[in-house]
Amino acid sequence: MEARPDALPLPCFSFEDALEAVKDGRAGQAIIPIENSQHGRVADIHFLLPESGLSIVGEYFLPIHHALMAIGPIEPGTQFEAAYSHPQALGQSRFFLRERGIVPLSYADTAGAAAHVKERGDPKIAAIAPAIAAQLYGLEIAEEHVEDSDDNMTRFVILADRPTFLNVDADQAAMTTFVFEVKNIPAALYKAMGGFATNGVNMTKLESYQHGTSFSATRFYADIIGVPGDPAVDRALEECAFHSKELRVLGTYPQGRKRG
Repeated sequence: MEARPDALPLPCFSFEDALEAVKDGRAGQAIIPIENSQHGRVADIHFLLPESGLSIVGEYFLPIHHALMAIGPIEPGTQFEAAYSHPQALGQSRFFLRERGIVPLSYADTAGAAAHVKERGDPKIAAIAPAIAAQLYGLEIAEEHVEDSDDNMTRFVILADRPTFLNVDADQAAMTTFVFEVKNIPAALYKAMGGFATNGVNMTKLESYQHGTSFSATRFYADIIGVPGDPAVDRALEECAFHSKELRVLGTYPQGRKRG
């Protein structure tokens, strides 16, 4: 609603379903949370995106506020036995839950957790979800802002079936996201990274992950500031590719928030 106010929402049960909706034409774009300021990685986008054939065309930063909700009426001092929510929301509220002795129970997503609590009808079982979920599913809010940090923030990426980097304004700060797999030789990562240092390209994110079962080489997911076509970015990517088995650009898109 905030990132694409003119678009109609199409709810999907999983991240994979959202990507499939774009691939088969049921949706023009998908918006996927990928990292949270408190709890780190959300979606394994480096696994999902390269296989999907989609491109990152935007990013959006959303302040995240959670509420504890349950079947009403809620009496003052009610002690809840357990709370359902997405693992990310449970992690973002872990101190709150621990202080109150509430058992965290994982669910597919926060809104689904609220619907599940409504269906169960047990007043001792709560959900942690955005406050709007209480309105949608007929629950009562027991406590608002149960996240452990006031500056809780999630970064989303917006995906489409074709890249839009040619439309990025040259005067606007932009990000480029790519994945690469280093060669299985000493100092491979050091050499692959050298081009970004020598060409003055700022890398804002670098995450490693294993692909396949051999564990013989590591893949990396990276964000840099800049766009292909800029000579410095091109030289840096070329040097990285030279020292890698594979390098694939996943998208170039305007910055949703200034880095640095």
